[in-house]
Amino acid sequence: IKPALEKDATRWAQASGQTLDAFVEQAIARLIEDLEDIAAAEEALKDYDPSTNVSLEQLRRELGLEA
Repeated sequence: IKPALEKDATRWAQASGQTLDAFVEQAIARLIEDLEDIAAAEEALKDYDPSTNVSLEQLRRELGLEA
């Protein structure tokens, strides 16, 4: 990795009480989790049909939450 990035990662690892290896492993794991979440959201949006949207008022009526 670039020296500046390694320096920043080392500083944050130390600040969080972790080794650089543990910090980088955790960062990669979080990135992968985020990428998987994004892929799942994009897949779900493929079937999104805006014509099925309901208004807030309609949702409240359907849930029996009319004010």
